[in-house]
Amino acid sequence: MKSKLKLLIVLFWIFFKIAPVTFGGGYAMIPLIERQFVHKKQWLNMKDVSDIFALSGTAPGAIAVNCATFIGYRFGGVLGAIAALAGVLFPTVIIVCFLSIFFILFKDNSYFESAFLGIRAAVVALILYAAIEISKTALLDKSTFILCAGMVVMMLVFHLHPIIAIFLGALFGIMIVKVKKRLGIAVRLEKIQEPQKGKRAG
Repeated sequence: MKSKLKLLIVLFWIFFKIAPVTFGGGYAMIPLIERQFVHKKQWLNMKDVSDIFALSGTAPGAIAVNCATFIGYRFGGVLGAIAALAGVLFPTVIIVCFLSIFFILFKDNSYFESAFLGIRAAVVALILYAAIEISKTALLDKSTFILCAGMVVMMLVFHLHPIIAIFLGALFGIMIVKVKKRLGIAVRLEKIQEPQKGKRAG
């Protein structure tokens, strides 16, 4: 019972710390999720993080909320999902309320506008970093790279809806695997881990 309670507190506290710095949406959480769950706790790897954010993007609702719910449920069941969800929502609600007041009072203040200009630039950096980290486990070969590039072009040029892009990605992924199997080409579903320097392979 104590270990379960401790796990719920840990889940709540991790997302409580993450939520205030996820300006710009859920994808800005990825570097923080990586730091807390991959490096510190070692509960997840980057492939798990990529899968969780892919699911969070396809499910209805905010990505940050969905991500917290998925991770909380994975490690603590229903109570874990509730603890993680409370952790990500509680500070966000408080911060939004304060920001709303500050925005009304200082919306024409040059320092306030300059601060948000810097925050928006930092958010772009966070999302770019997240994209690079996810690409390490998502772009496995030429076919996945071409699929990624094609989806970027479709969204930039034809303004393809993100949800449609996700479903098309799933459809093309199934097609690529089927075609490769029929042609006798080896199918890679995970990136091959290179042996660490100083250690013998095998």
